[in-house]
Amino acid sequence: MTTTVTITGAGGQIGYALLFRTAAGDMLGPDEHVRLRLLEIPQGMAAAEGAALELQDAAFELLDDIEITDDATVGFDGADHALLVGARPRGPGMERGDLLAANGGIFGPQGAAIAASAAPGIRVTVVGNPANTNALIAAAAAEGVPTERFTALTRLDENRARGLLAQTLGVPVRSIHRLPIWGNHSATQFPDITHTTVDGRPVLDLLAAQVGDVRAWLEETFIPRVATRGAEIIRVRGSSSVASAASATIDHVRDWVHGTVDWTSAAVVSHGEYGVPEGLISSFPVRAIDGEWRIVEGLKPDAWAQTRIDASVAELVAERDAVRALGLV
Repeated sequence: MTTTVTITGAGGQIGYALLFRTAAGDMLGPDEHVRLRLLEIPQGMAAAEGAALELQDAAFELLDDIEITDDATVGFDGADHALLVGARPRGPGMERGDLLAANGGIFGPQGAAIAASAAPGIRVTVVGNPANTNALIAAAAAEGVPTERFTALTRLDENRARGLLAQTLGVPVRSIHRLPIWGNHSATQFPDITHTTVDGRPVLDLLAAQVGDVRAWLEETFIPRVATRGAEIIRVRGSSSVASAASATIDHVRDWVHGTVDWTSAAVVSHGEYGVPEGLISSFPVRAIDGEWRIVEGLKPDAWAQTRIDASVAELVAERDAVRALGLV
């Protein structure tokens, strides 16, 4: 069996990083053959064509075919997975409303093309920012495709949080479990350590011994650093996150397909869970079961955590209202 994977912005850096790991089987598994569709804007076609030449030269045994196009209907034809990476970045002097409108011109048509030509079981992962609202726009345009098939990437935020926590405690990252991200993939996101464990031990107990005032450390160090890690990387590296974003995308799709043992994070459509307005695409603690994301229910955030969650959800509501005023949802 061959699975068709469409990657938008495939000539960009994140797309480039995704291509080789997908072709190697890191995303779908060592026995799953893939057909890659590289969807680009006309200006990016040459970069995508160069990447395709390298994919051929790498001779991946799982890679059955590569197609490059700037036509969305062709790009999503028969797609089983769509990784929507390409997005309009915020330029100098650009207001947030302008950014949302510009991305609406990208993700709306892509959603319509997905509805028109993708496989019936299409799964969509939006990576390009503002990811949550771009996913909302694409889902609104994809008539007939269940909104549950549209997700936005917050696994990168979770991976960052786990990595920073592991560094603080001096433990392997594999020992850290149940550290979900709530809300928007933005500076308002809330990495929640309330239920986090380290080799089965409550992390709050370990942190108290390590940092003293845990609440102060969360508010002044941990949460701000997770939320602004992308900016930190730009400052240090001179360009934005690439390999880590691609790796998180691989993690997200692999879990969606093969299931999870424990909680992880994904921005999925709300049906009113935890007071998040129905229809918003917000990050929750989730499990993947039988190919579907399921929100972990029954958690009871304390007042401090709920305030953080509410602030991020309010930002999502404001973004939804802005694109609704533009007629995009």
